[in-house]
This record gives sequence, structure tokens and C-alpha cells, in this order.
Amino acid sequence: MTDTGQRNRPQETLTKESPDEALGKSSTTKRGGGAPATRGRTTIADGVVEKIAGLAARDVDGVHAMGGGLARTFGAVRDRVPGGSGAKSVSRGVKAEVGEVQTALDLEIVVEYGVSIADVARDVRENVIGAVERMTGLEVVEVNIAVSDVKLPDEEDDEPQGRLQ
Repeated sequence: MTDTGQRNRPQETLTKESPDEALGKSSTTKRGGGAPATRGRTTIADGVVEKIAGLAARDVDGVHAMGGGLARTFGAVRDRVPGGSGAKSVSRGVKAEVGEVQTALDLEIVVEYGVSIADVARDVRENVIGAVERMTGLEVVEVNIAVSDVKLPDEEDDEPQGRLQ
């Protein structure tokens, strides 16, 4: 049985001229439509933003450590175990909620005794917002900071990393 409907249909040429090309203009739109940078979606995981924020916060003078006492204790033990993951310690004390174009962050920090907590919090916000927005392109709508402890000069250091150097 033959399909006569296909035989009577005119064949399309593979090289059609667009109206612009017929007028001597070259078309700037390529196959797929739009600029290559606009094709597709980029999603950023909460953990990525948490790591960026954690590193940026630790880089501020006056920040001794990140996270509450219990989290720091468990983290210090985990970091000393051979084969343990040090990646979690980078985001310890940071919680991010990431949307399509915005993010909000909650940070828990331990400050060094003698520093102005207000100044440290301001510096942490500025550093975190700058790093996250520059690296991810997300708008940081808020950075909430909870100061959970003050590191006294004579206290034993339960987290060896404090400020990254």
C-alpha cells in the first residue's frame, strides 16, 4: 500500500531565506533562539551558598568560630577523625534559603573577647553579601547573625580553625 498523500505534498527546501535575508540583511538569531547565555537554567544549591557565606564570615577579624557550642564540639571531633569530612566545617553555623533569584542567610558566630560585636556583625554582613552576590549572582535579601558565644583569652580553643589563614 502506498501513501499518496505524501507524494502529492510539495517538498520544502532546506535552505529558506528569511525576510531579512531576502532584503540583503543577515539574520542575527541563531538556531535555538536567543543568545547562548540565556539558554537554560542555572540552579545553586543551598550548600553552595552556605560554604561561600561561611568562608566569607570566617575571614572577618573578630570572628573566632562559627556555630553553636554543641555543633562546634561535634565538628571538632569529626574533623579529627581520619577520613572525616572537613567540608561540613566550612558551612557550620550557616543556614541558607535559596530561591531562583534571591537568598536569605542565618549565621551563628562566636566573637573574640574585646571586639565590638556591632562592628563585627556589620563587617560579616558586608563581606558575606559581597561574596555571595559576586559569586552567585543572587540577591541577598537578609543576613541574620546570632552571636552565640564570646571566646575569652584564657579559654581552651575547641575549634582549631577560627579565622582561615
